[in-house]
Amino acid sequence: MGRTADDELARERFIAIGEIAAEVAHELRNALQVITASAYVARQDPSASAPHIHKIERHARLAHSIVDDLMSLARGEPAHAEPILLYDVLVAARAEIGTGAARWNDAITPADVRVRAHAGLATRLFHALYENAIHASLPQAPTITTRAWMEAQAIVIEVGDDGPGVPSEIAPTIFDPLVTGREGGTGLGLALARRIAAAHAGGLSLVMTEAGNTSETREGTRTGATFRITLPRHR
Repeated sequence: MGRTADDELARERFIAIGEIAAEVAHELRNALQVITASAYVARQDPSASAPHIHKIERHARLAHSIVDDLMSLARGEPAHAEPILLYDVLVAARAEIGTGAARWNDAITPADVRVRAHAGLATRLFHALYENAIHASLPQAPTITTRAWMEAQAIVIEVGDDGPGVPSEIAPTIFDPLVTGREGGTGLGLALARRIAAAHAGGLSLVMTEAGNTSETREGTRTGATFRITLPRHR
């Protein structure tokens, strides 16, 4: 007996919940590492503990928001969108990335462009793209360029880097769960990023060259990879 439409829907929901649960675990592990390290440092010198306690509180709030935001996504709920400055989203997406991990270029037209998005989920979308570029470029620190412009119905944003590019053998499945081109990668970040874009009635794709290839390394030149995001524009 073949699968019914309900079977396929249930299977898709199961896959989505698995992806998001894994990402929740990853994000919470990062927050807990900061909390643990800050608590340790605060205990060494209680008189100078105030900034470390502030960091603990901030990451505890972050952990709660991660669970709330991603579990809403797992339930298939549309993103609760509101007008937000795109630049603020990009800054928030870089807040937990270490200094020196990348060089940043921005070309946003106009500079005060607003998108209709859920701030927490949109931040995680761009954080996933930035982390992907950084890890793919190791041990070098990439230059990451974020471009954005307005079209009739949407804001188009491109995140490009000067790293090694996406290997051609995984390019067609780069957004599938567990597909990764790097050792130790989970293959979940891009899958989640595309799911977040879809929850906003937007999209995420890998930009291909005119020849139909990714911007993979050719003749020793690091030409990088570019991802394109569309999000609803605020009118």
